[in-house]
Amino acid sequence: MNIEKDYIKLIFGLKLKQARTNKNLSLFGLAKITDLSKSYLNEIEKGKKYPKTDKIILLAEKLEVSYDHMVSLKLDNNLAPIGEILKSGILKEIPLDIFGIQENDLIDIIANAPAKVNAFISTIIEIAQHYNLTRESFFLAALRSYQEAHNNYFEDLEEKVLQFSKAFHVDIESKISLEELSAILIEEYGYTIKEIVFSEQEQLGDLRSIFVPKSKTLLLSTEIDAPQKAFILAKEIAYNYLEITERLYTFSWIKFDNFDQVLNNFYASYFAGALLIPRQQLIDELNLFLLKTDPKPQEMIQLMGKFNVSPESFYQRLTNILPKDFQLKNLFFLRLSHKIGADTYQIKKELHITNQQEPHANEMNEHYCRRWVSVKTIVESIAQKKPHFFDAQISRYENSSNEYLVFSSATPDPFKKDHLRSMSVGILITPSMKKKFKFIDTPALQKQVVGVTCETCAVKNCQERASAPTQLEQKARNENTDLIVQQYMAKFS
Repeated sequence: MNIEKDYIKLIFGLKLKQARTNKNLSLFGLAKITDLSKSYLNEIEKGKKYPKTDKIILLAEKLEVSYDHMVSLKLDNNLAPIGEILKSGILKEIPLDIFGIQENDLIDIIANAPAKVNAFISTIIEIAQHYNLTRESFFLAALRSYQEAHNNYFEDLEEKVLQFSKAFHVDIESKISLEELSAILIEEYGYTIKEIVFSEQEQLGDLRSIFVPKSKTLLLSTEIDAPQKAFILAKEIAYNYLEITERLYTFSWIKFDNFDQVLNNFYASYFAGALLIPRQQLIDELNLFLLKTDPKPQEMIQLMGKFNVSPESFYQRLTNILPKDFQLKNLFFLRLSHKIGADTYQIKKELHITNQQEPHANEMNEHYCRRWVSVKTIVESIAQKKPHFFDAQISRYENSSNEYLVFSSATPDPFKKDHLRSMSVGILITPSMKKKFKFIDTPALQKQVVGVTCETCAVKNCQERASAPTQLEQKARNENTDLIVQQYMAKFS
């Protein structure tokens, strides 16, 4: 927002609207007593126009307020919070446009009920502070909502991948080689690709690539494996083919300067995933897998191995395809992180399609259920010293009785030493879902009653419990207290 112009116009518009409503005047009424058009006054109130001096004098006179009051940037107490919001530029930080909201519409909502909306905004800010919500976290939450609103499927990007494959004669039905990806970047887009030892610089230890825009040089860590390298190269192709200029230059990201970078990073990642895991090929492979009546864990690992991608990319791609092509519209994706030797697990990434599913992030330092297959795969990966441990189970949530078929893979975290992470996709079990999964009733598929966090879990005699159900116990105490209070109120009424 241009403080010198936009802010001044918006503040004047708010003051005019407040002065008009204080006089119980409609826009039509104000137009009639000032001989100014209703549309002109409406544009002033919306902050689109700023009247000339003679018009301000006229408005002040008819509304019985001083000229100085109208042109001052100081707002009355009930509008002061709006001024702070506008001045801070926070509305420019919120990606309103991707949700179909215009900034002036939001300002209008705020202006109509300033005290109530200010209380609401203050509440949101306070919650964000309590949960240590950073600017990056806010951007990522907005992106996640955008993905969920579209069931994480973007037809235009899928079509762009097909157009790219035709234009570059890339056979996406077979594994795209690293050589072919590199050749496209070098020959078509003028890249120079160099491999360096990032770990020689301690500060670069968590990075896998750096792009230097001035010389079009892509620096790759020597420590990345083939799937990571393929994803980075495919993502660079995406940035160029989609003509994205507002972008990030490191993988993984260090910081986001604005929401456009967040959104464009997602678009490039989606394109890369769709290029490395072609939609039709994945549909065909999944259809074959779903016909199995008793698949073994190794068969899922083999299915992933048909694509030159990491387990995380494969699971992310499932969240694109399952809702769209298999009509499985209630599912979740989780990525858990765990440091070897610690007793905590953290959700680092999550996505919920259609509805907010049970397993979700909790920022209150509570302990996630140790019965989750997402946790079990990490534990078993450490115990069995396997670089990729896969498992699946049917999880029934105690608080809702909802059941999910959950697939999970645990691997070493490529970005953190002595850390593992698990990627999981859970699909809500419904009658229609059961028809698609022939193996859903196989005895080999373990069924487990689970909770969300130990502190809120009602499962009795849980051997895996990492903490007492303190939140549940507090709720029970409050309910008992309320019951006794109601008895006293009835007795003495």
